[in-house]
Amino acid sequence: GAKANPRSVVPRRPPVCAPQSRARRCLRSNTRPTRLRIPLMLAATSTPSRSMLRAPTLRALLRRPAAPAASTPAYRAFGNVGRACQSPRGSRFACAASEGGRSVTTVDPNAKKARKQMIDLQPPKGTRDFPPEEMRVRNWLFGHFRDVARSFGFDEFDAPVLESEELYVRKAGEEITQQLYNFVDKGDRRVALRPELTPSFARLILQQGKSLPLPAKWFAVGQCWRYERMTRGRRREHYQWNMDIVGVEGVEAEAELLAAITTFFARLGITSNDVGIKVSSRKVLQAVLERFGVPPENFAPVCVVVDKIEKLPREKIVEELASLGVESSAIDGILSAMELKTVEDLETLLGADADAVTDLRTLFSYAEAYGYADWLVFDASVVRGLSYYTGVVFEGFDRAGELRAICGGGRYDKLLSLYGAVSEVPACGFGFGDCVVVELLKDKGILPDLPKTVDFVVAAFNDQMQGAAMRATSLMRSGGANVDLLLEPKKKVANTFDYANRVGARFIAFVAPSEWERGEVRIKDLRLGEDVPDEEKQIDVKVADLADVRGVLQRWADAKAMKNLKL
Repeated sequence: GAKANPRSVVPRRPPVCAPQSRARRCLRSNTRPTRLRIPLMLAATSTPSRSMLRAPTLRALLRRPAAPAASTPAYRAFGNVGRACQSPRGSRFACAASEGGRSVTTVDPNAKKARKQMIDLQPPKGTRDFPPEEMRVRNWLFGHFRDVARSFGFDEFDAPVLESEELYVRKAGEEITQQLYNFVDKGDRRVALRPELTPSFARLILQQGKSLPLPAKWFAVGQCWRYERMTRGRRREHYQWNMDIVGVEGVEAEAELLAAITTFFARLGITSNDVGIKVSSRKVLQAVLERFGVPPENFAPVCVVVDKIEKLPREKIVEELASLGVESSAIDGILSAMELKTVEDLETLLGADADAVTDLRTLFSYAEAYGYADWLVFDASVVRGLSYYTGVVFEGFDRAGELRAICGGGRYDKLLSLYGAVSEVPACGFGFGDCVVVELLKDKGILPDLPKTVDFVVAAFNDQMQGAAMRATSLMRSGGANVDLLLEPKKKVANTFDYANRVGARFIAFVAPSEWERGEVRIKDLRLGEDVPDEEKQIDVKVADLADVRGVLQRWADAKAMKNLKL
């Protein structure tokens, strides 16, 4: 007859064949077509596991006499497929028909392929991974954010990434929900991932109440989420550096914030030739609208349209202003005023006593005193789209015109009262995203290469010395050194040096039997070339001195007059 399918047969009187070769011989010599209720994992392999053989049900099955052979070759090979599998697991296991204890083994041809299918390895659209090399750049950038803020006397704060949706709806209106990652949580509360840090800052300031001494100067570096169209330098997930001042009514606060921004740029190697900061005031547009009789309730919508002047053609701006009910004469006046490029021209339009003119003249004089006036550019069209700004506004821009706004901010005296403060609280601040400044640094060719570095690699001579190497490592770390312990000693010294070079080690410390018996560890400087004699680039350090190993090496370098050695 036809040759039986080996997946549907078992030994007639099956012995327990543990070794694989014996199991194969048993199957070849004692097989006949039959069908038992044996899972595929056993029927399809030659060696049943011990735990399966210990199962009482399976032992009974193996002892059961074999069933009579089927009458046709096809039946012998495949069994009664039509009645075989009523179980939902029938595609993976042998399923019994309702009579005669017959079963059939079926194999899903896609099962193995499905098991090997890999998940999508890319992060969700608009987000980023930070493997170690990218994390070093992020930490470097965030370090500058924090260093600048602290050098200006600001305190750091943070708040939950998950906030109440109402916090943003009250500030920006219901339309903001289209840009939020928002949902209803299991407690039936409407929540959202924060799209910016300012509302959380305002909530914390109000939480402090009268116990908060003013002026308060706070900063934060936090993750933000905004569901919007992505462009270069704009992602749906990003980090933002905020600096805010509460309790100062004059433009001295804005001058201090602008000094922080320009200081940060200078630390990164960015100059006023690379980046400028457009400055204006919401009071400029407010005065122009009053002159042309535009009602106050139209002020915020007009600001939103004016904020698009550089993004949309003039005809589109005119169309949107007209849709707000602004008359054509007023539209011409607004657009003409927004083209002003000097404070002197603004003074001619509004008069020397206008609040906007006074604020801007004072701010530019402070910029001269700070020494960053060359960064500032007056541009009346800068109004910032957010409705809560009330005074001076500013926006950092790429002078090459390749990137979107780098940072932005201004005065928002009415925001805290919007959240429940009984009166207006003077406040101003800025937000600075991480994505766009990284793109700027790339364009300028000044994004640093930050390879991994450690002070020391400690390597044991062999496995028996690994405990001693751990002891030496612990002592060195207790003194503040960054130490990478080689967890598996290399068989070849060259491989140990390769590892030390790969992790960016400055020194390598060998823990070998002879030196350890003397109570010493040999340390070698990897930055000195082969032309330097060994006695000038390696030293035996007492184990008792390893907690101060960097001091020991510095004194050794001084004694050898190795001026090129910097720890």
